[in-house]
Amino acid sequence: MKGRHKVAFSLTSLISLNLISSLVAFDVAIATVPRSPDKTVNCEILVVGGGLSGAATAYEGLLAGRTVCLTEITDWLGGQISSQGTSALDERPTQRALKFYSRGYLELRKRIGRKYGTLNPGDCWVSEACFLPRDAHNILVQMLKDAEKQGKGKLQWFPNTVIKDLEIAADGKIINSAIAIQHQPAKGAPPLNTFTLSQSIEDSYSYENSSRFTKTIIRFLPKTDIPKTDKGDAPKWYVVDASETGEIIALADVPYRLGIDALSYLEPSASSTNNDPYCPQGFTYTFAMEATKEPQPQTMPAFYSQYAPYFSYELTRLANFDLVFTYRRILSPKKGKPEKFGGVSFTAPTPGDISMQNWTWGNDYRPGTAQDNLIYSRQQLESTGQLKPGGWMGGLRTETLRKAEENALSFYYWLVAGTTDSKLGEGIKQLQSNNRFVSGLNSPMGTVHGLSKYPYMREARRIIGRPSWGQPGGFGIWEIDISRRDYNDKYYSQTLPADMYRRLRAALAGLEAVSVIEGKVSPEKAMRRTRSTIFPDAVGIGHYAIDFHPCMVNSPPEAPGNTERPGERRGAGQAYPFQIALRAMIPQKIDNLLVGGKSIASSHIAAAAYRVHSFEWSSGAAAGTVASFALKNAIAPYQLVDDLPKQEPQLEALKRLLEQNGNPTAFPDTSIFNENWDNWR
Repeated sequence: MKGRHKVAFSLTSLISLNLISSLVAFDVAIATVPRSPDKTVNCEILVVGGGLSGAATAYEGLLAGRTVCLTEITDWLGGQISSQGTSALDERPTQRALKFYSRGYLELRKRIGRKYGTLNPGDCWVSEACFLPRDAHNILVQMLKDAEKQGKGKLQWFPNTVIKDLEIAADGKIINSAIAIQHQPAKGAPPLNTFTLSQSIEDSYSYENSSRFTKTIIRFLPKTDIPKTDKGDAPKWYVVDASETGEIIALADVPYRLGIDALSYLEPSASSTNNDPYCPQGFTYTFAMEATKEPQPQTMPAFYSQYAPYFSYELTRLANFDLVFTYRRILSPKKGKPEKFGGVSFTAPTPGDISMQNWTWGNDYRPGTAQDNLIYSRQQLESTGQLKPGGWMGGLRTETLRKAEENALSFYYWLVAGTTDSKLGEGIKQLQSNNRFVSGLNSPMGTVHGLSKYPYMREARRIIGRPSWGQPGGFGIWEIDISRRDYNDKYYSQTLPADMYRRLRAALAGLEAVSVIEGKVSPEKAMRRTRSTIFPDAVGIGHYAIDFHPCMVNSPPEAPGNTERPGERRGAGQAYPFQIALRAMIPQKIDNLLVGGKSIASSHIAAAAYRVHSFEWSSGAAAGTVASFALKNAIAPYQLVDDLPKQEPQLEALKRLLEQNGNPTAFPDTSIFNENWDNWR
């Protein structure tokens, strides 16, 4: 895009139901060449993304005494539990009972409990911890301040800041510097968080000031000069991609995957024989609603009829408003009467209760085609000019963000005033007018429009790790590394090609693998390991079910009669407790880039488990520790794993450091001899 173009924003179509009712137009200048930076900032670790992974990276970096720069597109720390509004911790019962988590995650849970006097002030039933997003941000801010003081590190925090460009060395191995844009309200403009993301994202990535934002251009540099890499010198700083969509790996153009992985013996439940970058998991704009004593006026959005054909309670056992309201209730000042529906026990909503909504056949938005996908593929980035110098605009489709916002606002209206149900038919959905949509800068979401500041992202671009033994095409964590699925199911023997099925059974057979491959043992008779893959370079842990919110077949996703992508839920189910391999955090090509959060080298199916709160923290804790360790020992992270499966003494030292710091790298009793994980559900 060149020159200036005018973008019109209809606030009545996007902002909550009884707020602003005017049409505002803004000029947004898109610059292709940056002006001189307004300031230069030096750091040892540059963390891009202030979600749980980014916060954990900063936390461990500060405790290690490092100078940490932390950028975030919103003004809140915490990602999932704050700016994305999903402030209900996804946890598994056994891990939670043992409190077997990273030290920072345990501290976060402790401080939530201290804030309210309970870990569950919402009395929700989806989790043992449901709370207000604003409070999560404040708790994390104080945690980083305390870590800074304790470790004698230095935190430089840059809210409302995006990375616009990278300067990469001529040999392609080192990020020398990063250019960022920080925005604040222009003189006379409305405050931050007045506008939805779709209304502001393109302006956020523009170098030029606008009538909405005043911009500060920042250049991030290492604390010391970067040596020439042809001398073999170790990097002098690290960039950690902890963004929600894998922005830096896209901008740096390292190899990555997006969406569905092709069917293989590693991903035997895949729904496609080919890679499909346009079908990642759905994303969600969350919002808060409050139960009231008296009926409230409910205004139908102008666009409601477009989205109403999508909404549903989904299953008969879930078709109860009180059950849905209390599912992710984040505040409950007064405990209601006991209720039970569909086998679930909960307390009824009472006036003053606040619920956060995150519902699959509700405010989930699930595009799955090249015409409406949210996260642009590499081909789309190239065709839109975003891989050219100065061309990066965040890598997202703005129109899909806008429609997801409309969908979320429409879902609220359906909950309180809708009478249709796309899956269960007529006579199921009842009016629920004793509720109000909660909005405003002091509301739980902290926005004038009432939607979360950023959508809850379930899947991102995922790196392809460097070639490794057993995976010459690039390291990855796959379905069979974690799934409890019964691969004796006839689907696999009857559907997979014979050679692929044999390789699947061999990969699961442990000591009998060679015999299966050579045909000496039939695949059906081979013993199957009943644990996750044990990685010698494990630097973190996670445990959650493989949970899918599949994309829809047709465009737009809200089209009447639309269905989920067939076969996508086949890979869903329980998982064994699993590990985070260091190789999954090291991208190809660039030596001073580490990856945390949802962009590690995991497959589409594995990523459905490797995306929840405690995993994000564990991966971030690993990234912060690895970066600090590498700086101290003048070694690049890839050098810690390049001789595997041979012994790596420095890798062992790193793992000891993680464990000593209270950041587990394996679950209790993890070994090749322990095949009994039945209690870990």
